[in-house]
Formats: sequence, structure tokens, C-alpha cells
Amino acid sequence: MNDGMIISIVAMLGWLILAGSALASFKLGWGKMAQLALVWLAIFVGLFVIADLFGAKLPG
Repeated sequence: MNDGMIISIVAMLGWLILAGSALASFKLGWGKMAQLALVWLAIFVGLFVIADLFGAKLPG
């Protein structure tokens, strides 16, 4: 693990804390927060899969 990876992990944890505190400020129930988290997870996983499929077919 190099310095760049450590910085990236720390930055991602910071963004996760920032997003979590913003979500907590809406004072939603646990069920609604879990539903929103699953929706966003599905969006990002779907975009990753699409990018991976199309990125694998590009020459170069």
C-alpha cells in the first residue's frame, strides 16, 4: 500500500462521513435511509457495470 492509496482511502472515508451526516440531518427513519442507500448503490453498480462493458470493447 503506497501513500497515494492511503490518501485515497482517507479521502473516501471523509466523503462517506460527510454524506452520512448530511443524510442524518434529514432525520429520516432507518427504513427510509436503508431504501435510499440501496437505490444509490444500485445506481452506482449499474453505472459501473455499463462502463465496464463498454470500456472493455474499446480498442487500445
